[in-house]
Amino acid sequence: MSRRKPTSGDAGAAGPAPERQAVLSRFFQSTGSLKSTSSRTVAPQKAAPDSAAPPASTFPPQLPPHVAMEVDRSKKRALENNEPVKKRAKKVQEKEGGSDLVMSGDSEPKKCLRTRIVSKSLEKLKEFRCTSALLQDRVPTEPLQETFAVLPKCTDFDDISLKRAKNAVSSEDSKTQSHQKGKTLTSDSKPSNKRTKSIYTPLELQYIEMKQQHKDVILFVECGYKYRFFGDDAEIAARELNIYCHLDHNFMTASIPTHRLFVHVRRLVAKGYKVGVVKQTETAALKAIGDNKSTVFSRKLTALYTKSTLIGEDVNPLIKLDDAVNVDEIMTDTSTNYLLCICENKETVKDKKKGNIYIGIVGVQPATGEVVFDSFQDFASRSELETRILCLQPVELLLPSDLSQQTETLIRRVTAASVRDDRIRVERMDNIYFEYSYAFQVVIDFYANDIVDVKGSQNFSGIMNLERPVICSLAAVIRYLKEFNLEKILSKPKNFKHLSSEMEFMTINGTTLRNLEILQNQTDRKTHGSLLWVLDHTKTSFGKRKLKKWVTQPLLKLRVINARLDAVSEVLHSESSVFGQIESHLRKLPDIERGLCSIYHKKCSTQEFFLIVKTLYHLKLEFQALIPAANSHIQSKLLQTVILEIPELLSPVEHYLKILNEHAAKIGDKTELFKDLSDFPLIKKRKDEIQEVTNKIQIHLQEIRRVLKNPSAQYVTVSGQEYMIEIKNSALSCIPTDWVKVGSTKAVSRFHSPFIVENYRHLNQLREQLVLDCSAEWLGFLENFNEHYHSLCKAVYHLATLDCIFSLANVAKQGNYCRPTLEEGRKIIIKNGRHPVIDVLLGEQYVPNSTNLSGDSERVMIITGPNMGGKSSYIKQVALITIMAQIGSYVPAEEATIGIVDGIFTRMGAADNIYKGQSTFMEELTDTAEIIRKATSQSLVILDELGRGTSTHDGIAIAYATLEHFIRDFVN
Repeated sequence: MSRRKPTSGDAGAAGPAPERQAVLSRFFQSTGSLKSTSSRTVAPQKAAPDSAAPPASTFPPQLPPHVAMEVDRSKKRALENNEPVKKRAKKVQEKEGGSDLVMSGDSEPKKCLRTRIVSKSLEKLKEFRCTSALLQDRVPTEPLQETFAVLPKCTDFDDISLKRAKNAVSSEDSKTQSHQKGKTLTSDSKPSNKRTKSIYTPLELQYIEMKQQHKDVILFVECGYKYRFFGDDAEIAARELNIYCHLDHNFMTASIPTHRLFVHVRRLVAKGYKVGVVKQTETAALKAIGDNKSTVFSRKLTALYTKSTLIGEDVNPLIKLDDAVNVDEIMTDTSTNYLLCICENKETVKDKKKGNIYIGIVGVQPATGEVVFDSFQDFASRSELETRILCLQPVELLLPSDLSQQTETLIRRVTAASVRDDRIRVERMDNIYFEYSYAFQVVIDFYANDIVDVKGSQNFSGIMNLERPVICSLAAVIRYLKEFNLEKILSKPKNFKHLSSEMEFMTINGTTLRNLEILQNQTDRKTHGSLLWVLDHTKTSFGKRKLKKWVTQPLLKLRVINARLDAVSEVLHSESSVFGQIESHLRKLPDIERGLCSIYHKKCSTQEFFLIVKTLYHLKLEFQALIPAANSHIQSKLLQTVILEIPELLSPVEHYLKILNEHAAKIGDKTELFKDLSDFPLIKKRKDEIQEVTNKIQIHLQEIRRVLKNPSAQYVTVSGQEYMIEIKNSALSCIPTDWVKVGSTKAVSRFHSPFIVENYRHLNQLREQLVLDCSAEWLGFLENFNEHYHSLCKAVYHLATLDCIFSLANVAKQGNYCRPTLEEGRKIIIKNGRHPVIDVLLGEQYVPNSTNLSGDSERVMIITGPNMGGKSSYIKQVALITIMAQIGSYVPAEEATIGIVDGIFTRMGAADNIYKGQSTFMEELTDTAEIIRKATSQSLVILDELGRGTSTHDGIAIAYATLEHFIRDFVN
């Protein structure tokens, strides 16, 4: 196919095309005279009229390298194809938009015409640059804009380099002309463009406003069918989520589809970020009739998430309740996501010198509703605080901006110990929020509404009797959780639990938890190889969390321990089918505890609510059927109480299950969620209005049939567009002129009559209003359900207890385990005991050992032997068997008699502590001094290689003196 060659006359007659004008900025300088610029360009063409293209060195400095390369490549291609060089050169010149400039010039008038066109183009470019430079000068200099100006690595580099080049070229011109243009602008006028009167789009302005209010949050902004990130948020999302970001208008931007929101929220939260979800609060139909129909869709922050506050339907995938659903894949997060707030009391000069301080903590688990508190005197090593952090294993710390040096050192060490995605997140607050006067007022305001009866006033007085640092921590937690709308979990002070009750639980400090590998091993800090790993045979998520509490809080009351042992023994030896049925029921349960808490916070989906309520209802029926067998076959008081109470506690759920439409709940359709609308008059009224409009449209069909003279005409629905009349294209002459054409194909056309247009618009508005009304009624329905929250939680507590007892019974079935005998006296007598963890790992290869300690005779054992002889394993074995016995578990031994031990203290291994700045020797002495200070006559003390960190004689002297203290000088 031949192409028409451009002639010089054509080029001169037709002015430069718009795309050519855009290219002029590449070929011409923005300053200097036109004559000098054009002469440099035309001269080489006159010198070599037959050449295909000028050499790269003859191009002006402003010619981008890729343009020169393209010209050279075109020359090469012409030679390879054996085409005329001059012909190819003309094609390249025409493509680059410079054919008007590089022609040899047959006549002077045409040359002058081209010169005038170029001159006008350059003047327009200069004017545009000056205007844009002035606009850039007028942009308010705010910290946010400095942040948004950063360009990330993952973007379109050609676009960015071009924008940067334009800005650099225009900067000189803007300086010379800004004073002239500035005279016509007032000092308070905003930068504007023709369309939006602002350098930012309306959506960007909306984002900036929200970002100023939440500067530390990564915002997911809903825009139609996707969520978008802007500015720094887009760069972080691109880096962490491995998605693409690019420059759009004024900001970097990236996006994700709406149905993948929960995945990306969880990924960013796991990496320690604070994430916010911004949703559209308007719908298209309602906005069309509103006063702001010409403005951007209104949006607001609907949810905030951090590691400790991952609650809500945005972060849980929509649950499909099919018959083949795998419950194990639904809500199986078993971690204890504690938010721990730490507050220090003001130090005296004497305490500050010693490093001693009084500390209060409040730990909240918003996902399960648990609240714990504690206050204690701590020393320079901060061992007490470390113990509580290791016991709770928080995922987030809430701290004042200033803490003592020793506490800050501990926080750095604890947060650095975990791997990247499991690292504890730290949130700081100003010290003023931890001041007692401010905190006291916050707590009073929060609990003031509950003081309406005697019970409420008693709860309030209990809060006011807490220690000062605990109240300060509580006030900070209240303020923090209000950001997430989760403060409701703190409204019932009677559910608060004291973390370290010395009258109820055995003392196990952080060093002991670490040395005995109770919760995690010391190699890779995983659960595998720990005592918890050996004991954990639970079937439910809430059972796993409860067993972890049992392991870290062994009991001191003989009656409670024996009750657990009786229950484990009965499950182990009973031939009744009751326990088998209960265990099979537990195996099918989702995480009911988290589900109930999500409902309590009113952050659950209809699918999740229906799953939880239906599960609880089935549990009620199943346990109801077991009541006769439980009364006749079960002897254990603990098991009887738990099994008989569960059906009564679960009785309220039946009413709520009957209200719901199962199909609508499964698909998340709130408009059809409630079967009986007598309790929901607003929904009933809205549905009646919709039915009235629908009836009008159906009656109008008779009029349409009469007009079209077609008695069989029917409405059709295509692609969601309803009430259309479909007419063959051959019969369009019968269509009235005022009908609106909606769509067409090759064969037919579809129309709306004026009546349909008006009523269909009204129908859509009513439908969208119905969705909003149903959402409001849904929240009220959840509020009504929450009246039974605490009784349902008690039922879940009983289910968790059953799960833990079955788990301990499974441990006892492993073989060669015996039921320990617990006594009040001071004795530990173990016959052929084995280390519980090594016994599982090695099996029959482990050699058993006996122990005989008594307060009246042998109170001390000194273990000696060769390297790798099992000395450390033996002394750990004694401590672990003692812990297992006081949990209520069987122990790996032939016989065991254990006196109640009020605490276990260990000093093991030889290692320095770089974070604390302590040598190996200093670490040994510090731990030993703490043991001497805290141990009582009923404590079990384990010292492994004491004195190793110094010379032989000094080490022996320290070990001897310590041993003599425990034997001779120890005072109760």
